[in-house]
Amino acid sequence: MSTRAKVHSRSNLAFVALAASFVLALAAFGLWAASRIDDRSMARETRAVRVGLEEILDRIPLEQDTSAIWTESVVNLRANNEPWLAENLAEWVSEYFGHDRVYLVAPDGQPMRAVQNGEQVPLGTYGEDQAVIEPMIRQLRQTMANAAESDPADSTAAITGLGLIDVRVMPDGRAAIVSMRPVLPSDATLVQASGEEYLHVSMIDLGARIAEAIGTKFEVDDLRFERELAADRGRIAAPVLDKAGRIVGFFSWQPYEPAFQLIWETGPGMVLCVLFLVLAGTLLILRLQRTTRRLNESEAQATFFAYHDPLTHLPNRALFEQDLARALANGRRNGCRVVLHCLDLDHFKSVNDTLGHPAGDALLVEVAQRLGALVGEHDLLARLGGDEFALIQKNVTDLGDALGLAQRIVSSLEEPFVLDGHEVHVSASVGLMSADDPLVSAQDLIGRADMALYQAKNGGRNRYMLYAGELGAAVRERLALEADLRLAVRTGEGLELVYQPIFCAQSQTVLGAEALIRWQHKDKGRLSPAMFIKLAEERGLIRQLGLWALEKACRHTVASSLPWVAVNVSPIQFQDERFAERIFDILEATGLHPRRLEIEVTEGLLLQNSPQVQETLRLLRARGIRVALDDFGTGYSSISYLRTHGVDKLKIDQSYTTQLENNVEIRSIVRSIIDLGRAMNMKVTAEGVETEEQREILLAMGCNQLQGYLLARPMAAPALEALLTQSAEIGPLILRA
Repeated sequence: MSTRAKVHSRSNLAFVALAASFVLALAAFGLWAASRIDDRSMARETRAVRVGLEEILDRIPLEQDTSAIWTESVVNLRANNEPWLAENLAEWVSEYFGHDRVYLVAPDGQPMRAVQNGEQVPLGTYGEDQAVIEPMIRQLRQTMANAAESDPADSTAAITGLGLIDVRVMPDGRAAIVSMRPVLPSDATLVQASGEEYLHVSMIDLGARIAEAIGTKFEVDDLRFERELAADRGRIAAPVLDKAGRIVGFFSWQPYEPAFQLIWETGPGMVLCVLFLVLAGTLLILRLQRTTRRLNESEAQATFFAYHDPLTHLPNRALFEQDLARALANGRRNGCRVVLHCLDLDHFKSVNDTLGHPAGDALLVEVAQRLGALVGEHDLLARLGGDEFALIQKNVTDLGDALGLAQRIVSSLEEPFVLDGHEVHVSASVGLMSADDPLVSAQDLIGRADMALYQAKNGGRNRYMLYAGELGAAVRERLALEADLRLAVRTGEGLELVYQPIFCAQSQTVLGAEALIRWQHKDKGRLSPAMFIKLAEERGLIRQLGLWALEKACRHTVASSLPWVAVNVSPIQFQDERFAERIFDILEATGLHPRRLEIEVTEGLLLQNSPQVQETLRLLRARGIRVALDDFGTGYSSISYLRTHGVDKLKIDQSYTTQLENNVEIRSIVRSIIDLGRAMNMKVTAEGVETEEQREILLAMGCNQLQGYLLARPMAAPALEALLTQSAEIGPLILRA
């Protein structure tokens, strides 16, 4: 062999060796890169599983507190009102939030109610979990007792926010999340001493449902929860520990290994295409880069949802608390003021109740969008849960800027929302707290803003309130009046009905009477309805108060010679889908014929244009109960509403009656109302008749019925009976509408 041939051969060998070395180096690099990528993928999946479980652990107490922090819950637990507990505290929580088991535990440690999968089960079921639950209850009660040592007579403020949650192995071998929260009053009207707290215990089994939820949200393939780790080399696992560090079980899943999967797919092609090694290597590197980018995007998404609300995409409570702490720290260093706005939607529950929870979710998204358009570039808007939002306003130089922002928030949310073709009106109450004290803590700032929010709600809602110290005298007086009204509604003490007769315009005989509620307060004397009816509507007492008045009026009418009685009904009562049924029950219990009952409603009720209101009015009129439209002419009077809803009587507001003698325009309006009633076959009653000239004008116009001080003032039941007897002696009563 020639020297050149030897050189060429050596060159070829060197090239082959170099190429082989390059291929091996490239292969080694590929395997190393693939291993790194797959390690990052598995690390991301491990973090995602951990974050998913932590989110569930954070969510369960919030779900419990939607019903556990509520004065009505404490009241009904003490009364052991089982239907109420089922609808609001036990079965409802289990069914709506998916809690597998719910126990209500009395202060003496005995179970009051047991629920499994939304259905009540025997109390003996509690015994199956008692061995795990009771030590946790003792631990929680000791924690609450320690917190309430400064004021054991009223522990609510000290223990609000306390609870206990852990992952435990139950006696039957299953693993479950066990969360317990004290049931607390939501306002100062109810005092609860230390040791008197009822407990709400929720349990969610760690099993396929939890694993599927986490796996679906974070894209973890075939995620399972196992009490014992199975010997499967193709799966990876992460232990689940309780607070004591004991292993409760394992989450295992099929890891996503994009790089090795890619090599497996492209390996045969690389062997067959050695001549295109460089090109194949380049393509591999590009594919690996794209895979890395997708993993980074996936990891960023998981991190985002760990600190953001999945519905509105606003920061959640965790990110809010971190940012508030940073803002306060920066404010101390730079001398910049921080203002915290806590806001709550007014009447949000009624949207959920009437239009459904999907509409409520859509409303929250639109509210978040409106609020987001108002906040500054460096401010932070967060959704804390439910219909609660918070805004951290930073670098505030003038407090007037913060107050102006709060007013813009209130004004913006006053505008109607359109949800699935329905126009919805809500409003917002806002509480503000300015961090003027450099040493104020984040929790103190939140607590004081919440107190200002409470003042805004109790001041009539749809407004903002700046924290200015402890509750003022006016707020305390209002809270005391609310507590007295609750007691009066519950016991009937101090409440009474008076009756103002309604007369035939032609014969001046008594046709019927309007029942009017009065309250004889123990300290303030007799209060006018204007002082307590609106309070009853705002604080959820009007339904019970209205039914009390209706039953009282029906019982009196049955026992008297009164032809019929008219009772005022609040629009809020019509939000009850069973309102017509409740009226029928009262008529049956009292024995009053439906034709002897007339209910008075306002124009505002008809303006809601609600199918539920229309159906309720239809059922009432079909049974024979008459419907009168009170204060007609003071609102948006529409013939179409009268025809759509069905009305039997129009009542001319007294503001028109008082001007009949001196105002020609008012006379024309009243004559038009009377003509309208005649054309639509409706009776017309004029309210507020106080002079003989007014009576004569109305009589000449053809008004059917008169009511006012000229004829009779509101009177107690015995005085009404005397008037009826006197009327009977003069002439027969006219029993007609």
